[in-house]
Amino acid sequence: MTSIWLDHKEAFVSDPFEPDTIYDTVVAGAGLTGLVTALLLSRAGHRVLVLEARYPGAVTTGNTTAKVTLLQGTFLSQLARQYPAKQVQAYVDANREGQAWLLRYLDDHAVPYQRRDAYTYAATAQATEKLRAEVSAATTAGLDVEYVRDAGLPFAIHGAARLADQAQIHPLLVLDALVADIRSRGGSVVGGVRLRDVTGTSPAAVRTDKGSVRADRVVLATGIPVLDRGLYFAKLTPSRSYAAALELPGDQEPPAGMYISVEQPTHSLRDFEQGGRRLLLVGGHGHHVGRTGSEKEHLAGLLDWTRQHWPGAAATHTWSAQDYLPTNLMPFFGKLPRGKGNIYFGTGYNKWGMTNAVAAALDISADILGGNVPWAKTIHHRVTAPAGALSAVALNAGVAARLATGWGTLAAEGLKTEGGKALKRDGGPSAAPPSSPPVPAEGTGTVYRDGTRPVAASTVDGTTCRLSAVCTHLGGILHWNDSERSWDCPLHGSRFSSDGTLLEGPATRNLPQAGKD
Repeated sequence: MTSIWLDHKEAFVSDPFEPDTIYDTVVAGAGLTGLVTALLLSRAGHRVLVLEARYPGAVTTGNTTAKVTLLQGTFLSQLARQYPAKQVQAYVDANREGQAWLLRYLDDHAVPYQRRDAYTYAATAQATEKLRAEVSAATTAGLDVEYVRDAGLPFAIHGAARLADQAQIHPLLVLDALVADIRSRGGSVVGGVRLRDVTGTSPAAVRTDKGSVRADRVVLATGIPVLDRGLYFAKLTPSRSYAAALELPGDQEPPAGMYISVEQPTHSLRDFEQGGRRLLLVGGHGHHVGRTGSEKEHLAGLLDWTRQHWPGAAATHTWSAQDYLPTNLMPFFGKLPRGKGNIYFGTGYNKWGMTNAVAAALDISADILGGNVPWAKTIHHRVTAPAGALSAVALNAGVAARLATGWGTLAAEGLKTEGGKALKRDGGPSAAPPSSPPVPAEGTGTVYRDGTRPVAASTVDGTTCRLSAVCTHLGGILHWNDSERSWDCPLHGSRFSSDGTLLEGPATRNLPQAGKD
């Protein structure tokens, strides 16, 4: 499962990593947040090092649907129900500035993008009330959103909110331009190096899996903070959603705008031109990471829906992406609590990262350089309303049942004990404990008990691996992702490949082999 953006991407050429070097700022994460922050600081003369565990765009930015829009589903009306108008306005101002900065940068550096009208549409009559609430909230915040009956879709709708002249991008072209710009100003962008910890006062020791460097400041642009100070993992819902690029047969064409549905499951639409043909890009059908029976079924549902409306559509690429949704809706960015004033972060973009990521970078860089961003001050002074507090309680209520210390309670999730020993997803207890550990079928994984230890076993490409089934972050019992063929943590969204290599999330270490610490 490779996104259309990452497919055929040239191998990233890393700058050398030089342990024991001192920098003004180290940025962890080479997605949009990290690279824009690094560029802004490099422009100001800072000596900047960007650390990326894999390569730029490997995680969220390289798997987005890449819409740069201020019309974001029904998000503004959700904000308006929880926050005063001043907070909603600050959010819109932040996204407006993020969008303007990004499109201006693309113009200045001849990076192509397309202008498109953005639509939020209601497929049912019941959803039109939410649609009108979104128009009202957006208009109050100064956006020229209008209610229309026809959005140019090939199926019937009951109305849509429309915001003209928004944009869509190829995110990897943007990252490539940023990396080149950072390097031209003396900054370094290093791949294959993972941040593990930050200790001490300025200059702090920045510890990685390849050695340590020192820096006056550290910026965590890792999707979710990989340092647990501030406990943001408990304030965010990790969400996995799906996407596909499809060729349309005959005279069928993708619609002319960018679209997202009011109803759940979400259906997000845009076009993309590749090799002289316009492809349809579809996204949605998301769920909490690690808390579904089958990820394949979510992707299949997305494709089935698409083919109902575009008969004969053939998928050229399918992929999935991970986002972090704050329980109180508003993104988090700025100084990390208990970071001694020298650690910054950005997270919780609610799946609207193309504008929020740049806004976060603008605020972080301004704070470091002594600037003043009025909308950021308003956002930082949020107050969690009861709805946000209740969401946080609901998010964390089921955590104990998914911890290694109480992993037997996973039976309530549909995992059955086999003879008091092995765990699987289908069938009840066998007559006797298995005489040998289970060997999963190709492409499958299972969690079983080896004495008192939960073991994660999977077979991928003919190789069976047995790993600890305990997440290296905070001890969650892992779930087999049958679409990505990965081990996903249902607590806070850490993900590992079938051989235990860390892919993403707040964890910073790989899974050990079964029976090893």
